[in-house]
Amino acid sequence: MTVISTGARHRAACRPTTPFTAFGQAVTGTAARRGMLVAASSGLALTMAASTAVAAPEGSALPQVDVSALSSQARTALTVSPTVSVPADVEYAVADLTVQATPPKTTVAEQSDPVAEHVAAAEAERAAAAAAEAQAVAAARSTETASRSTTSAPAAQAEAATPAPAPAQSVSGNAIVDIAFRYVGTPYVYGGSSPAGFDCSGFTWYVFQQVGINIPRSSGAQASAGTVVSAAEARPGDLVWWPGHVGIYLGDGQHIAARNPSKPLQAGPISDVGRGTPTFIRVA
Repeated sequence: MTVISTGARHRAACRPTTPFTAFGQAVTGTAARRGMLVAASSGLALTMAASTAVAAPEGSALPQVDVSALSSQARTALTVSPTVSVPADVEYAVADLTVQATPPKTTVAEQSDPVAEHVAAAEAERAAAAAAEAQAVAAARSTETASRSTTSAPAAQAEAATPAPAPAQSVSGNAIVDIAFRYVGTPYVYGGSSPAGFDCSGFTWYVFQQVGINIPRSSGAQASAGTVVSAAEARPGDLVWWPGHVGIYLGDGQHIAARNPSKPLQAGPISDVGRGTPTFIRVA
């Protein structure tokens, strides 16, 4: 009996296939080498290849990048653009810094305020103007004083040589009576002192003003306006006065006055007043 033994068959040796197999072929293939040489100046593809070579775990079946055929420019790019790997559990800390700003030193000229300078200049100008005005006023006063002293002596001599004017003649009592009669019938107005209306003292005050004699306005003050005379000496034009009432004497026991609101200004006997014995005062 013939026994034919068949030998065991083994799978041909090959590299293991992993998720990085396609990526490694893309990086280490012929087309990839050409693309890397073209892009070596930017350092992007070389950095990627370097990252793959560095990050590949020990014992990995991925091929290593052969950089012996790279140009010197590519090697320089690899040198100046290294890939740094940092563990994921690294802790970062930022130190606290204290920043202090120091303002630059300024000179006195830089610190000057234009507004303040303008105000100071204006005040100085006003002070100078005031001083000049004061000097001008003082000079004018001194000139005026000298002029007065020069002319005072001749003026005094002329005044001494001129005789004093004679005193004005007294106003006739009849003239006062004539003016008083012009206002007979004028209504009584309390506080009135015009032809529109009179009270007693307003009437006497207005009549004496017409002849140029100034007497007080109130009846109380008119009691001291002249010289008190007796009833025998009284004459027309004198004041006839009672406390609270005043009129103008007409002679023969008559007077004219603004008596009260119920009657207009009129003449009548003194006895009709009903205030007792009056006081006669000579003003004119």
